[in-house]
Amino acid sequence: MNIENWLGEDNSLGIEIWNKKYCFEGETFDQWLDRITEGDDDIRQMIVEQKFLFGGRILANRGLHKNGVKVTLSNCYVVEPPEDNIESIFECAKKLARTSSYGGGVGIDLSKLSPRGAKINNTASVTSGAVSFTDLYSMVTGLIGQHGRRGALMLSISCEHPDVEEFMSVKTDLERVTKANMSIRMTDEFMNCVRNKEFFPQHFERPETGQHIDKNLDAAAFFDKLCYANWDFGEPGCLFWDRISSWNLLSEFPNFEYAGTNPCAEEPLPAGGSCLLGSMNLAAFVKNKEFQVDEFKQAVRICVRALNDVLDEGLPLHPLQEQRDSVTQWRQIGLGIMGLADMLIKMEITYGSKEALDLCGDIGKMMADTAISESARLAEKFGAFPMCNIDQILMSPYFQENASEETIEEVKKFGLRNSQLLTIAPTGTLSTMLGISGGIEPIFATNYVRRTTSLSDHDEYHKVYTPVVKAYMDEHGMTDDENLPEFFVTAQNLDYRQRLNMQGTWQMHIDASISSTVNLTEDFPQENVYDLYMYAWQIGCKGVTVFRDGCKRLGILTTKEEKKPKADEGGRGVVAEVLDNVIGKKRKLMTGCGSLHCTAFFNPVTGDLMEAYLNKGSTGGCNNFMIGLSRMISLAARSGCDINEIVGQLQSCGSCPSYSVRSATKKDTSKGSCCPMAVGYALREMEAEMKKQLGLLKEPEKAAGPEKIINPCPNCGDELKFEGGCNICKSCGWTKCE
Repeated sequence: MNIENWLGEDNSLGIEIWNKKYCFEGETFDQWLDRITEGDDDIRQMIVEQKFLFGGRILANRGLHKNGVKVTLSNCYVVEPPEDNIESIFECAKKLARTSSYGGGVGIDLSKLSPRGAKINNTASVTSGAVSFTDLYSMVTGLIGQHGRRGALMLSISCEHPDVEEFMSVKTDLERVTKANMSIRMTDEFMNCVRNKEFFPQHFERPETGQHIDKNLDAAAFFDKLCYANWDFGEPGCLFWDRISSWNLLSEFPNFEYAGTNPCAEEPLPAGGSCLLGSMNLAAFVKNKEFQVDEFKQAVRICVRALNDVLDEGLPLHPLQEQRDSVTQWRQIGLGIMGLADMLIKMEITYGSKEALDLCGDIGKMMADTAISESARLAEKFGAFPMCNIDQILMSPYFQENASEETIEEVKKFGLRNSQLLTIAPTGTLSTMLGISGGIEPIFATNYVRRTTSLSDHDEYHKVYTPVVKAYMDEHGMTDDENLPEFFVTAQNLDYRQRLNMQGTWQMHIDASISSTVNLTEDFPQENVYDLYMYAWQIGCKGVTVFRDGCKRLGILTTKEEKKPKADEGGRGVVAEVLDNVIGKKRKLMTGCGSLHCTAFFNPVTGDLMEAYLNKGSTGGCNNFMIGLSRMISLAARSGCDINEIVGQLQSCGSCPSYSVRSATKKDTSKGSCCPMAVGYALREMEAEMKKQLGLLKEPEKAAGPEKIINPCPNCGDELKFEGGCNICKSCGWTKCE
């Protein structure tokens, strides 16, 4: 078999994803299967039949350590939260860097760090606060995420922390903490205070100074601000911490606690914890509109065994000793699902309906019971996880809800091989490669516009139908998607309560958590975000965030074809001459290395950018680099490139360490996180000023011109979509998440 046979010759995107992300040095498809299955014929057959895929780290890395490559097989980690001292804070940054360098996503909780203004025993007198270190950890993730590696980070803080209001507002500054997701750990007590419009007590104690910091938070007012931040900026998300702590196999272990979650929040983990991921394609278990129960149960057992094999193989490969120790003690795996929406469409059941919820409840309970049973059988053969206490597992409400009588007897005899079994990850790359829906999400849209570059080197746009839609249309002789049946539900036409009901149904049977982003239309009422979060909490979800089409946060959802700026009439390769009548404007910028002078010259008739000159001040920096950058900006402008394209490239640059340090210490840097980004903002500001001066612009904000790609894919430049809790490129398959 070759990759074209497996994915289908017309699935060019899936084939490209496999070649770029998972194929190692030109290996054949069969060689790849040999490498990632390690002789397990059962799991090999499931992969061939597209019923299961390991998580991305396993598909890419398994077996490579034999060649001396430093890799991990785990997608996600939670490092030990930093203690309230400078040594621990920077030791945590070191652990973050090391784990990210192996390709692992990281979660860090900041709840142990002092609030802003707390007394400290050094020359600073008072601390800058827990939230100030979000910039440090974001910067580290950005630095390690360069040169082909992507960093993924989750920063969280407890609602009990006095700095939670400051934490909540961080992402309203679009230039801050760009390399991390952020979430707030919310207790039931806090949520009740919100509902009852009561004050919520916050407390922090510093033993080193004996200082007690207490606040009474207006819970309802704070929650309203949080809802607005989510409506307009997409963060921070909500982690319902009491539900996370109480609904799992370890809830009755008195000395166990979760230290945080992974970047997409589907994996609550202890300090040093890690999890291996794998997802079953539910759509592959549908035959003649019927779900194949026995086939599915047997597949669950095969997957649990396979993930345990990978866990054993990957134990020595974790980047840190604390991770190797934690995984040895607790043995977490994360078996999940994808293709749920495709399954329902194949069965002609409407997503969000009672019939759909009942079916998913049955499948979820079946999956949980079978996974627990198989873990018990593995414990009989290889021993239980070292920290296993059978009596405490039997007392777990989650276990009692999901284990059959037969499974209960197996656990009583043998214990469990794993302390955590099920999770639902975003599956962005995996589901895109197979051409199915991700996680528990509905299909994003029945069609989308895909941008390609033709042989004549210009962009062309094609209407592409979602595979399950295309299959139905072909079967029924339809030429467009205008008259599809009502069971073709999309993220654009689904009521948010239906979406949350699906999440709540699955959460009853998932012992870890579910990566969850509720997609909202642009006109979704701001006040309804409050009801959305309250409803999610009330029905037992462990966490949720929202993403509104058109919000300010990068990663804007769109199914619309982007309007392209008009090309220069001179045609490709023609560089316009700059005459002496151009009008100049100047900005003095402050960067990480000191002052930078930016001078731009504009066409006196059209107001278009023609040339730019950059000169460093006397305080340092590379002037030759600035000259080279200014020449390239000028060449692009004179060749007909729209200023938005030029600025978009400049603003795609990462964070500069010098810039970040100066921003945190002197707080006098210009807008941006590096010199090119600051220059981009200055150019756009001067262009708006120029066009307003010429009477071509009534309001400054119109300077952005025609619709543009707001969140470009770093691989191909096309617009990223936000599906299943993750940024995904429909043109090349790049995704922020694995």
